[in-house]
Amino acid sequence: MKLLGPFGADRRVGFVGLGVMGAGMAHCLLRKGFPLQVHVRNPAAAQPIVAAGATVAASPAELGGNCTLVFLSLPDAAAVEEVLFGPQGLADGLAPGSCVVDTSTIAATSARALGERLRERGVWFMDAPVSGGQQGAMDGVLSCMVGGAPELFAACREALGSFCKTITHVGPLGAGQTVKACNQVAVAGALLGVAEAIALAKAQGVDPALMRDVLLGGAARSFSLEKHGPRIISGDFKPGFRARLMRKDLRLALDTAQGSGTVLPTAVLAEKLLDDACEAGRAEWDWCALALQVQLMSGLPLPAAPAPS
Repeated sequence: MKLLGPFGADRRVGFVGLGVMGAGMAHCLLRKGFPLQVHVRNPAAAQPIVAAGATVAASPAELGGNCTLVFLSLPDAAAVEEVLFGPQGLADGLAPGSCVVDTSTIAATSARALGERLRERGVWFMDAPVSGGQQGAMDGVLSCMVGGAPELFAACREALGSFCKTITHVGPLGAGQTVKACNQVAVAGALLGVAEAIALAKAQGVDPALMRDVLLGGAARSFSLEKHGPRIISGDFKPGFRARLMRKDLRLALDTAQGSGTVLPTAVLAEKLLDDACEAGRAEWDWCALALQVQLMSGLPLPAAPAPS
């Protein structure tokens, strides 16, 4: 199957999905000099990127007819499938040899199935989920774990570097999603440890902020303790990365684990706490609000903080 790349800054790039992550990534592509065309369902959402120099396509199919490289940043596999194969979908417009890079977080099985359907049309597909949050997307310093053919990875690397600081090819199609699932399992476990430490300090009458300072000087130091610890202590749950999205990611990881007989007890607990938080009206709060569920279970008073807007 031919490949129309490499996809350098002299080539127009398409982007679908200008949400919390996608908007920042799209702006990074423009800043790096890539001519950019976008498609969004809500025209108002495109205004900032148009003001920065992008153009708008009326449909995914129109965008596909104008671009040989298209990035997706969408909430789930159903949305990805709809953009690719729904009415006026990308697949109707993309020329053979074009490439779709999906930065969404979906199941590895879904990535492989979608890739096979595109391959039947002569279109390349690569899964490239990202980590680093909204600020990382805006600053262009995300981490990206890529699954796909090595020659496709090489052809897309320059464009990926517009919004990623670390780009790692981890294996064939679907491997990127597997590594992203591993990432979410690991960070959920780390945050649970921080949440429990804060709950224990509070229950014993120890200043949790002082406890955190002490732990940062030893083996307990972690990204979660450093970045999320102060937010949990102060009750600042403005998103970042929303609780409902982390719940979705952990459910994908648990489904993947079940298919291979892997046991993930910490992820099971984290998903349960996130589900409780979402059902309690915190679905749009930052996902570190799962720490509140630990405090509730411990009979501790919650921080007096307003709901994030």
